[in-house]
Amino acid sequence: MPLPDIEPPLLNSSNPWATTLEDLQRLFDCPNTGAVTTRTSLLHGFKHDDSIHQYIFFNAADHSIGNCDVHGGSLNTLGYSPIALGTYLPMIVRVVADSTLPNDVRSRKTFIISVTGSPDAVAECYGRIQDLQSTMKNPLCMEINLSCPNIPSKPPPAYSGLSLTEYLTRLGKVETVKGQRRVPIGVKTPPYTYYDQFKTLVDALLASSNPNCPVDFITATNTLGSCLVLDETGSSPALNSASAAGIGGMAGTPLHPLALGNVRTIRGMLDEHPELKDIDVVGVGGVSDQAGFKRMRNVGAKVVGVGTALGREGVDIFEKIFPVAKTGV
Repeated sequence: MPLPDIEPPLLNSSNPWATTLEDLQRLFDCPNTGAVTTRTSLLHGFKHDDSIHQYIFFNAADHSIGNCDVHGGSLNTLGYSPIALGTYLPMIVRVVADSTLPNDVRSRKTFIISVTGSPDAVAECYGRIQDLQSTMKNPLCMEINLSCPNIPSKPPPAYSGLSLTEYLTRLGKVETVKGQRRVPIGVKTPPYTYYDQFKTLVDALLASSNPNCPVDFITATNTLGSCLVLDETGSSPALNSASAAGIGGMAGTPLHPLALGNVRTIRGMLDEHPELKDIDVVGVGGVSDQAGFKRMRNVGAKVVGVGTALGREGVDIFEKIFPVAKTGV
């Protein structure tokens, strides 16, 4: 099934600026977002440590550090949200109840709940989200983050055909109570850099499509791992990390061309297969203005996500993009 109608086709990506109740309330109440994505959560939360889980903004031209302009990038050594899924679900109910939006807008705005964990844990997450959907009008979706580059000893499953197939096979077994609205399922992918990586994704989707592929949308793309920004001395990492090397995931303007390439390639490969062509693509990576939004839409993104620019400018960034979305470009 396709994504719910998200209008305007703008949302926040799963990121550190979508962590708390206050974050989600601001995003939901913004009239320029058509949906809200939560930060990636686990069933039991993630052990966050401020001393090693960090982020910075940097200037893509000279690598100076700070709250840079529209051309800036970000680097993070973060893991997942410290808030467990079981806390996010009632938080979503409260956000809707406390919203200042008109009733007709408030009741149709979508939540994309980003989760991760083992295949069985993700299946349990789905069951809990499906249970919540049965009690509220707002459309819910589940996005499975299989692409975080910052977790030691746990490489992103979306780079592995075997791992992807394991997740998709497990998700193919989840059941929805007859008569309930089914919660769409998405997969958040890492930046792919060569053909065989894209083919691994598509082959796994095809292998799980008998009789029906469990994936309804793909979010492309997450941050680019193995990146490093140095401090003002040019000799030490600007961030700390679990490994102490300060190497993390890069996003923002420097990621934009790669994200565009991923969206176009994934959209094109999905369209080659009748059983996959109805999968939607959420385009994420370096969008910070109307032109970036339009580029993402032109290469095949049904909906466009914003991350680094949200952290830099707050929810006002969506108002800058909304006039393009409003005209249906």
